[in-house]
Amino acid sequence: MNTPPADRPYFAAFLSLRGKPGIVVGGGEIAAAKAETLLRSGVRVTLIAPELGTRLAQLTVLGALRHEPRRFQAGDLVGAEIVIAATDDASVNEAVSGAAKALRIPVNVADNIELSTFIMPAVVDRTPVQIAISTGGASPVLARRLRAIIESSVPFSFGRLAALASRFRAASKQRYPEPLGRRRFWERIIEGPVADLVLSGHEREAVDALQRELAPEGKPDTPAGTVYLVGGGPGNPELLTLRALRVLQHADVLLYDNLVSPDILDLSRREAERLYVGKKANNHALSQEQINDLLVHYARAGKRVVRLKGGDPFIFGRGGEEIETLASHRIPFEVVPGVTSASGASAYAGIPLTHRDHAHACVFVTGHLQDGEPDLDWRALATPRQTIVVYMGVRALPRICERLIEHGLAADHPAAIIQGATREEQRVLTGTLATLPGIAVESGVKPPALVIIGEVVRLRDKLSWYSPGLLGQAADATATAR
Repeated sequence: MNTPPADRPYFAAFLSLRGKPGIVVGGGEIAAAKAETLLRSGVRVTLIAPELGTRLAQLTVLGALRHEPRRFQAGDLVGAEIVIAATDDASVNEAVSGAAKALRIPVNVADNIELSTFIMPAVVDRTPVQIAISTGGASPVLARRLRAIIESSVPFSFGRLAALASRFRAASKQRYPEPLGRRRFWERIIEGPVADLVLSGHEREAVDALQRELAPEGKPDTPAGTVYLVGGGPGNPELLTLRALRVLQHADVLLYDNLVSPDILDLSRREAERLYVGKKANNHALSQEQINDLLVHYARAGKRVVRLKGGDPFIFGRGGEEIETLASHRIPFEVVPGVTSASGASAYAGIPLTHRDHAHACVFVTGHLQDGEPDLDWRALATPRQTIVVYMGVRALPRICERLIEHGLAADHPAAIIQGATREEQRVLTGTLATLPGIAVESGVKPPALVIIGEVVRLRDKLSWYSPGLLGQAADATATAR
């Protein structure tokens, strides 16, 4: 039998050290990070250092670890099961390494592979799931970069999914004694509707479904699919939440609105069935009742259904109406909040919605017209030191400005309109209640656009930071010059 070549510098393993004694030598920031890692694994940490930094001093006061306020001695390691040296004195680190090796205790010396018998990987923690990343000590920065990539891809709820599997592990062995049958059972669970229930927060329903499948007379359960109401944010795909991205990438059916940017649609699962359901002003592809019926239809067929909306589902997105329908049909659903257009537009325009010197309150309203008139509480809106954000207000902008002036706001009260917020085509036009309607017409502003009214608009010249399209303009200029 040929021996496999030793091409791996380290043997990857997870050690059980809960309740076991460990020694950390050092009192600075690196020692603190190492000690906290051991504490999270349940190690009883003793710290040896003449002096402590702030973090370690706090942990000592809290009783999280024991401190020996002196220099290291070789006898300190007797009885320890893991040792870490993290001092700024090379001779002390070498002495710790030598003493640990003599006692055959695993030792790690910070930033010194030669003196270490193990290295500490970068860890993605989804307890009880842990993903350890190592470059063999070649590049800790690369390991951290890989961890950041994986962190964004692995849902935090994977830990709950692992806990569910652990809870039913013994029952699955009894129900499926053969390893092959048991493996296929768990593949179906982890990749199917039961896992979807856990990841969307419906843990009780997931437990009930799993118990039915493991019952002696049980058969594969096919619960209804899940509907996800996802906020797509103000348009820039970089502002999509991690949860929204994960849901999009696992969708079977995607129902999306007019306000969802093409860049965000491109992030969805390629095989997903895509259905455009509107909505533009006075031009809805489907009625709200028809959309509700589609959500129920696809969910009952066992599909993962994503209802993708611009902004946030619960801010002028009719998300409440849709989940009322789902709840009445007992269909599992999850709401994935998004960055609402008001937050995105104001931030990228350099106009804070509140400010200690200018606005103590902020109100969101919709500019939809009813019989040619916005149906709003003008007296409440025309309040000093308040920011008004108007969604869907382009068509009603002249009437809105007139009514606010009639109810007490000055004609020169600052106002702005933001088109294509957070995207490369973003435009921000500022004026007053008297001038903004004319500015919007002259500039050809079209929906989607957001109106912000209030003293905070005056801060734009000072706080504006987003300058989209400059690189493209520079490239065009260069091409023209050539």
